[in-house]
Amino acid sequence: MKLYLDSADVADWSAFMPFGLFKGITTNPLLADRAGLDYAQIDWSALFALAHRLGARELHAQLYGDPEGYAGWAEKLYAAGNNNGVTAVVKVPLVEPALRQFANIKALGGKTLLTACYDAKQALIANALDADYLAPYLGRMADQGMDAFAHLDQMNTITKTGSCQVLAASVRSACDLVKIATSGTPAATFGAKVAQELVFDQSSIKAWKDFEATIK
Repeated sequence: MKLYLDSADVADWSAFMPFGLFKGITTNPLLADRAGLDYAQIDWSALFALAHRLGARELHAQLYGDPEGYAGWAEKLYAAGNNNGVTAVVKVPLVEPALRQFANIKALGGKTLLTACYDAKQALIANALDADYLAPYLGRMADQGMDAFAHLDQMNTITKTGSCQVLAASVRSACDLVKIATSGTPAATFGAKVAQELVFDQSSIKAWKDFEATIK
């Protein structure tokens, strides 16, 4: 399963990307706000350059504003990625005004992701539009009382008939990450908290310290 770091905080990037675990980085306006960034003023060229230096092969950036301008905005993101040696993946919300612009975005030839997915039926849209990725918000689905993993299984089944890959998002724990992996999901993205939980296992740390303590 491909792993992505879900953060717009460059401190998180610097902390976790050097492990070499992550294929890329996913961002969105909410994550940018949490990192103290004004999404409309982000220097994407600089972020793509930093992502490249830290070993990211993909950087996912969400389109915003008037959907009529999505294609132009996507073109700029693709150019920023190409100029800095990183594949830009543009994130398009699964809402009607954005979906109407999807063909224009797809015609640019870059990678696409349909985001804010809450129901297995939306995998049918992802397949039909030939999106590269579909991002279900598992944690938020569970918050609404939904059986998120049942929907995830259905999404995986549906997308096997096309080229779209499910990229699980809103992942709340390493335990959930294991469930996602064992369900056959191709990719998942998660934040620094889950990354910390994944990398720093206390039992492994204790065993390592015990090994080191035997050396005189």
